[in-house]
Amino acid sequence: MAIKSRNKVEPTFNSSSMSDLVFLLLIFFMLTSTLVAPNAIKLMLPSSNSKTMAKQTVTVYINDQYQYFVNETPADDQQLAGLINANIGEDNQATVVLRSDKSVPVQYVVNVIDAVNEINTATNSNHKVILATSPKK
Repeated sequence: MAIKSRNKVEPTFNSSSMSDLVFLLLIFFMLTSTLVAPNAIKLMLPSSNSKTMAKQTVTVYINDQYQYFVNETPADDQQLAGLINANIGEDNQATVVLRSDKSVPVQYVVNVIDAVNEINTATNSNHKVILATSPKK
């Protein structure tokens, strides 16, 4: 008496569902990678060979229309020191990272440094200003 198994295991593999899954994952990662923006304000930073990194507390942007932004909040010359001080908080040794477009005149950079120096004098603190640059090619 020959007993035959009714459930046969086929050695073939159907890869159509696997390719659909890989395709969907590829689309997901492509879409999410375009949404990540390290700098919210587009700037052409000056070039430099230095690789100094610091823990940034506040970021000040100056775009090519000479507009100030403190952590993406628009500001003018009079509001600059107040906004920086508000974003620093109680930290006595904060670092202010200045991201300035390379076409901006030096006077606008000096205005930010003066604002931080005003805060240092008024609060008897030791805040630093670092100019952000892009790597040389």
